[in-house]
Amino acid sequence: MDPVIVAGAGPVGLALSLALAAQGVPAVVLDEGSGTDEQRPARTAILRPDTTALLARLGCTTLDEQGTHWTGWRLMRRKQLMRELPLGGEDGAPAPLHIPQHALARGLRDAIAGQELVRLVTGSRLDSLEQDDRGVTVHTRGTGATWWRGSHVVGCDGARSTVRKLLNIRFPGRTAVERHAVAALRVDLPWPGEALLHRQPPWPSGGEEVSARPLADGVWRLDWLLPARGELVTPDALVTRLRDTLAGWCGATPPYELLDTGVYTLHHRLARRWRVGRAFLAGDAAHLLGAVGTQGLDEGLRDVANLAWKMAEDWHRGATEALLDSYQAERRTAVASRLRAADQSLPILRGGGGLRTYMPGARGHDTLLADGHLGHGPLGAPPSYPHSPLAPPYAEAHTTVGTPPGGPVADVLVTAPDGTTVRLGDRLGRGQLLVVLVAPGTGVWDRRHWLTAGVMPRLAAAVDALPVRAELLVTEAYPGASAHTVLLVRPDGHLVTAFGGVRPAELYAAADATRGGAPSARSSARSEPSEPASADRTANIN
Repeated sequence: MDPVIVAGAGPVGLALSLALAAQGVPAVVLDEGSGTDEQRPARTAILRPDTTALLARLGCTTLDEQGTHWTGWRLMRRKQLMRELPLGGEDGAPAPLHIPQHALARGLRDAIAGQELVRLVTGSRLDSLEQDDRGVTVHTRGTGATWWRGSHVVGCDGARSTVRKLLNIRFPGRTAVERHAVAALRVDLPWPGEALLHRQPPWPSGGEEVSARPLADGVWRLDWLLPARGELVTPDALVTRLRDTLAGWCGATPPYELLDTGVYTLHHRLARRWRVGRAFLAGDAAHLLGAVGTQGLDEGLRDVANLAWKMAEDWHRGATEALLDSYQAERRTAVASRLRAADQSLPILRGGGGLRTYMPGARGHDTLLADGHLGHGPLGAPPSYPHSPLAPPYAEAHTTVGTPPGGPVADVLVTAPDGTTVRLGDRLGRGQLLVVLVAPGTGVWDRRHWLTAGVMPRLAAAVDALPVRAELLVTEAYPGASAHTVLLVRPDGHLVTAFGGVRPAELYAAADATRGGAPSARSSARSEPSEPASADRTANIN
């Protein structure tokens, strides 16, 4: 069968090809470049725990070697420490991972080198796209100009996406939301391993805001928020800012080695459609965000987790329009909510309007800033899909647990079918549903005994009878769940629903809803769908 064609070899495109391969789907990655990434230490990625875990499952080889988990978070205003938060360890909040983007891409390319189902083609820029009932045909120009045939095509080709333009999809939004000057340097700062956000620093060239975020090997990335319509930042002006900032933090300018500098502008944009027939958009091709500490790459990787299992289901068995359309309905809604929260926060944090004017019931400036930078709240927390078109209808057998339906599940310890104890997150991304039984006390029993005891035989039979592939796992405890609770989890780690006990009929109905219903006989000869009437509630945003 034809492979999935992935246009673009940035982190999102590379991760998508690996996620498809993990589910038995071949992919061809069309890379405009030479197959290597320019080393820019000032261009970095900040990854939340959920996206870091995704990359680790995909085999990215540089997360531990080149990435750094922050040990703390500091927020200062003028000369005063406003907030200090430990990160990591048993007592700290989850710590983001900070890694140069070229190192991240290299780790993904290393993983692809050992993956037989992924073919990376360099020097290939897509310039034509055609669709029919059974697949897509694209043309590339470059040193090896040729035609490619695929089952689907995914545009992961960035903000100026050729795929998006060929599909005639509008990309409205706001231009120049924020401007930043950035520098990467090797230096000793007073808080090793901790990230700092300093608002209104008390030295003349400090501007409104400056941040310092640690990287591996004693390297730091510093960002200065610039006036929206200020003058061009010259190299001399940036060095002056740098020296004044280091002197303000250390008392005098310490020795430093400047590695890289740059100026970048953040935009907020959202594509009107993320799917046209067998063509999809992901990452910066579908959305741009990044102000107030939010991270566009995080959202691009969440696109990957959401799309890969649905595309794999269609590639292997044929999928309903409801399942394929749910990618846009879920992810576009989640990113639109993130953009809305950032746009509402900007006037508050940049000096305009009162907090209650824009966000009734909101907490404070400090909390909003921490949310965006640390991955909490509406600005940064992993998304939930409570109104997903794949959600099963309410049933009396449903019960509540600590995770709401549509939310990301807790990464508890589970016992796998082979008797090994693993994290629940380790079983994600394999193209199958997870059925998790909460059974306190099973940890002290020999597996051969509890597999044939209590509710297990009946639950195992119910799982075998499901209309989609599923794996049965057992856990000693799950937040908010009582004994004999059964959780149904999607391949991307979002909770479908939970049941109070073993309910075979209700479990079957929920699994069927999660796949979008039974595929029709025409699923393998699908034509381009019309604009969804009810699947996407965000069509008029931006």
